[in-house]
Amino acid sequence: MRARNERLVLSLVRRHQALAKSEIARMTGLSAQTVSVIMRQLEQDGLLLRGEPIRGKVGQPSVPMRLNPEGALFLGLKIGRRSTELVLTDFLGNVRKRERRTYDYPTPVATLDFAREALDKMLSDLPPVERGRVSGLGIAMPYFLWDWAQTLRVPQEKMDPWRTTDIKAALAATNDFPVFLQNDATAACGAELVFGPAEGPRDFLYFYVGYFIGGGVVLNRSIFSGRGNAGALGPLPVPTETGQVQPLIDVASLYVLERSIAGSGDAANLMWESASRWDVPDLHLNNWLKQASLGLAYAIASSCSVIDFNCVKIDGWMPPDIKTRLIEGIEAQLSRINLTGLERPVIHAGSVGPDARSLGAASLPLSEKYLVEA
Repeated sequence: MRARNERLVLSLVRRHQALAKSEIARMTGLSAQTVSVIMRQLEQDGLLLRGEPIRGKVGQPSVPMRLNPEGALFLGLKIGRRSTELVLTDFLGNVRKRERRTYDYPTPVATLDFAREALDKMLSDLPPVERGRVSGLGIAMPYFLWDWAQTLRVPQEKMDPWRTTDIKAALAATNDFPVFLQNDATAACGAELVFGPAEGPRDFLYFYVGYFIGGGVVLNRSIFSGRGNAGALGPLPVPTETGQVQPLIDVASLYVLERSIAGSGDAANLMWESASRWDVPDLHLNNWLKQASLGLAYAIASSCSVIDFNCVKIDGWMPPDIKTRLIEGIEAQLSRINLTGLERPVIHAGSVGPDARSLGAASLPLSEKYLVEA
């Protein structure tokens, strides 16, 4: 119970950025003495920092407490279809170190080699005190990678080794901290939940637009993952301009844009080097935005007929201006869809950005050790 109360306090301080003991006691129903003992211990453990006293009210001045960025460190490994990345984050989700590698397609051997080399480099560069604060490694990767060989245009035998590879166990065997694994799009949704706005919605539908589009479902400030893959969203059937019905993944994923560019003889691989700025031909980009907006609008309408989300968040591996244009396109398409019987949700840009999958991976050990659903 003591450990859970400590995690509850940390969760509330994270959400509200800074809280005094009296505010936490009111929110939790715990006694002022219990809260005082917990916060004193968390401060001694280096997880909380004391703010400046707030005076001017009757009684003792109120002392807000906030999270100590240096209180704990977390590792996040993102395994994608075009790149893999390892990050080291602090308690607030700030990226302290980063190692990245791009490729044509992921293989277990190359992925493990990269992960081990990058982990060794990051950890050996840390002073002993900081090394002791590393609380775990999270892995965000697509499930059933071997099923995507045809879409990736890779010989099936190149992807089949993923069937028998337990990357979580392989990395746990060579490290002394806990290792966690989650679907990459669900992990990105988790990053929005943990590192997003403090007063964000309790329920929302989340889309991450990457090489393949995916997403997540948040209910009562908690990810609903079902048997492990709920909210994947990519397989949702959506109509196209031609009247055909296709999975959302074949309409709104970035691989569609990549192939359109490559088909005209232009270089598309630069899309995966950086998400801050793209040099993408307007014709291909505009066509992709049009069909992705239409597909996402129908996917949102379908999802809201099952659960009445009042908020949808859109994020992805793309520059901010393109994300803005995508959201504007979705809004325009929603206006043309018959939503009778449904409440139209508001569409917001995700707050984490291209790093959502990596930060979502790092949030797995953070959430496991320090947070509760509150």
